[in-house]
Amino acid sequence: MDADPREAVAVAAAEVGAEHASARFRTELDIEQKDDEIDLVTEVDRETQRRVIAEIRERFPDDAVVGEEEDELKTVPESGYAWIIDPIDGTQNYTRGAREWVTSVAVVEDQTPIAAVNVSPETGDTYVATEARVERNGRPISVNDEPNTSAFLVSSTLRYREGDRPGIERLSGDVFGTFGEMRKLGTTQLTLSRLADGSIDAVIGLDEHPNAWDTVAGAYLVERAGGIVTDIHGNGWGPGQPGLVASNGRAHDEVLDAAQAAFEATR
Repeated sequence: MDADPREAVAVAAAEVGAEHASARFRTELDIEQKDDEIDLVTEVDRETQRRVIAEIRERFPDDAVVGEEEDELKTVPESGYAWIIDPIDGTQNYTRGAREWVTSVAVVEDQTPIAAVNVSPETGDTYVATEARVERNGRPISVNDEPNTSAFLVSSTLRYREGDRPGIERLSGDVFGTFGEMRKLGTTQLTLSRLADGSIDAVIGLDEHPNAWDTVAGAYLVERAGGIVTDIHGNGWGPGQPGLVASNGRAHDEVLDAAQAAFEATR
């Protein structure tokens, strides 16, 4: 079967966006707050999203676009083709000069992913997942095969919000009691990408309504790399599902138990 032409466009669009954002990295920025002091946006986020969309619409002008910034759709349509864009996932890192941020582009048909691309220009990594391949910098990747939970590196992802403290405290206690170590990168897409390449073992997100631009590309990378992604209840994950629990698949039930206990503590 021939590759869907949208696969190549997804790669090109993500690379165009990442190149623009990288050119402005560690320069003077106009930074704005969204909902609170750590939910930030810059003019570069908006410019980057526009460049990504322009690349897509040159080839597929009738496809839907879901984007974090400006007036694009905020939920993924149930049918048809849709592009899901996060121009800079990890804006807080970006504004502070930290290298951990990505430009993320995914394309789905009827909410089923066709391709996902996460470009991390400052770490030199480009992750690509399609039906035929899952790669970092052109080389195949897979989740690791670590079975020992006491050696697991578990990453908490998605931004902490008011009222989440009990859940985070419970999760931290469970991680340090059951797993090896807990980490937080400040970018969901890069975190999921690193689960896909075997750098970490599990990812837990407690957001009841995770945004598609934070999650879809990375979740597809994990699944294509041999990992497991579910919602907080253990059901198959997809846009709109509550929470996000991903792992290398060797001890997913144990990771899910910790995530569920933390999730319930926030309710």
